[in-house]
Amino acid sequence: MSRKPNTRLSDLPSVDRLLKSEALSQALIEFGHKETTRAIRAALALTRKQISAANSEAPDKDFIVKQTIQELVHQSIPSLQAVFNLTGTILHTNLGRASLPEEAIKAITDTARGASNLEYRLDEGKRGDRDEHIEKDLCAITGAEAATIVNNNAAAVMLVLNTFALNKEVPTSRGELIEIGGSFRMPDIMKQSGCKLIEVGTTNRTHLKDYSNAIGSDTGIIMKIHTSNYVVEGYTAEVSETELAKLCHDNKIPFAVDLGSGTLTDLTRFDLPQEPTPMDAMKNGADLVTFSGDKLLGGPQSGIIVGTKKCISELKKNPMKRALRCDKLTLSALSAVLKLYRDPDRVAERIPTLRALVRPVEDIQKIANQIMPELKRKVGTFGTVTGMDCESQVGSGALPTRTINSAGLVIKPTVSSGTRLNELAAAFRKLPIPVIGRIQDDKFLLDLRCLEDVVGFNAQLPNLKLPK
Repeated sequence: MSRKPNTRLSDLPSVDRLLKSEALSQALIEFGHKETTRAIRAALALTRKQISAANSEAPDKDFIVKQTIQELVHQSIPSLQAVFNLTGTILHTNLGRASLPEEAIKAITDTARGASNLEYRLDEGKRGDRDEHIEKDLCAITGAEAATIVNNNAAAVMLVLNTFALNKEVPTSRGELIEIGGSFRMPDIMKQSGCKLIEVGTTNRTHLKDYSNAIGSDTGIIMKIHTSNYVVEGYTAEVSETELAKLCHDNKIPFAVDLGSGTLTDLTRFDLPQEPTPMDAMKNGADLVTFSGDKLLGGPQSGIIVGTKKCISELKKNPMKRALRCDKLTLSALSAVLKLYRDPDRVAERIPTLRALVRPVEDIQKIANQIMPELKRKVGTFGTVTGMDCESQVGSGALPTRTINSAGLVIKPTVSSGTRLNELAAAFRKLPIPVIGRIQDDKFLLDLRCLEDVVGFNAQLPNLKLPK
């Protein structure tokens, strides 16, 4: 006669007995008493559920110990992990945008290790301003009189608007009322900044008189917004920065330019389309220019504001500046990246984002040839692995109409179905360093433009477990 289910449950070892077992002694040392106890209870709860569902015998102690260790290992894996970005989007917002150069990583490590002179002037022995660590380099590169940074470019725009147009009007061209990722819209930022948007012109054509007619006693600032993530072509007209700067200054109104992505180098040097720079905006008469630190610039997430001393000084007086300020790690990373721009002849090879942008297709094809043999062996009869030409994109709203010739590997399952493709993509995401590719034309594509660690990629392929 078989035993009753509750008898089977009573056969399970107690938490105390498992804690005293030799098999979990190392786990106690590595993970601690509290976490190991939690994992044991989780393993026992799962086992009780399985026994009740299947009306089965209680497993032996070794099985529960194994379940406990698996739970401990799983919980110890950080939620935020490094991945291989083989999507073909260089600045992928969901995958962390710009990769930092080694100089920036070292700077972060050195600063994080202990105390630093974050807000302390070593030469004077007095309190300092944290922006001083990046201001000199930003001014030297952009030609601005002063600079400050906040935690991202949306915050930079918000700080500018709240400082100069709180309860006032901001004339802006209808054709520049952009929406960025996550349905984040410029009109919403303006509203939350405490100012009133005054739309001028039309979607495709805006003239100087449209701005001039909108200026009144309640005008706080005029902002020109670079439409970095789309292009309006055809019958179009827009007002130049130079014309707007003169109009603003004649009316004693600050003129701001939001570049969105922003670049500190002339991209035409690398056979890429021209992208407006902060240097151009400052020469054209802008009082303030805002742009991102973690896009084409290739640095950490931050919103950079350069401009006149008077305007930057006003921004720093705003209480919001403290709420939006960057920490010491961001400042150390950005400072290290900016110093690389002081050597323009080598900047493209030293900053990963620029290096990925200018990488020759021939080099990428060599990487594909290095990976293909092991990948073919692992894929086996699941499908075919072939090389292919493909197109990469910059991403994060930069150069939206331009793709870059690239190369990659494509896996086509023998049994073609959406389910098989999703299973294949999931298998790559389960590798020790997850690999993120893209599904396209009933195939799984790995665009290799951003892959630099070929040895690390190949080393983990033996862990690839494809569905049967």
